[in-house]
Amino acid sequence: MAQLQLKQPTALQVANAILRFADEEEEDYFSNLKLQKLLYYLQGYHLAFFNKPLFLEDFKAWKHGPVIPIIYNKYNDYGSNGIPPNLDFDTKKYLSQEQIDLVENVCKEFGQFSSWKLSQMTHEEKPWKITPLNGIISKELLKEYFSSLIKK
Repeated sequence: MAQLQLKQPTALQVANAILRFADEEEEDYFSNLKLQKLLYYLQGYHLAFFNKPLFLEDFKAWKHGPVIPIIYNKYNDYGSNGIPPNLDFDTKKYLSQEQIDLVENVCKEFGQFSSWKLSQMTHEEKPWKITPLNGIISKELLKEYFSSLIKK
């Protein structure tokens, strides 16, 4: 049976997948700040491994690191508290198995760090460091940087 071709997910759909993963694996939920950083690492590694963006929305270089404004605004009411997952969200409807695997791997690797540690980490990385404050972090820069991190 041929696999149904999935549309490219939106950043919100990927965020929902991350939040579902947190619900399955963690005792507590991810904050908006932590969600933003996990989205950043997911996008970077997806660009490096698959040579295409996971989602089309751009990150902006904000004070506390890379942020997708539409995601920030959606979850802003939670402040620094954890965001509960949408338990009705069907990850497999929006993400391919290799994308789901990447979400799981990135969440396991980077989800162990606090929101503030992740923010500090992004401040040490070239994409945020060289992008002017409030500027768009280009996908080309993300791809170049994260490609340099993976063993080929």
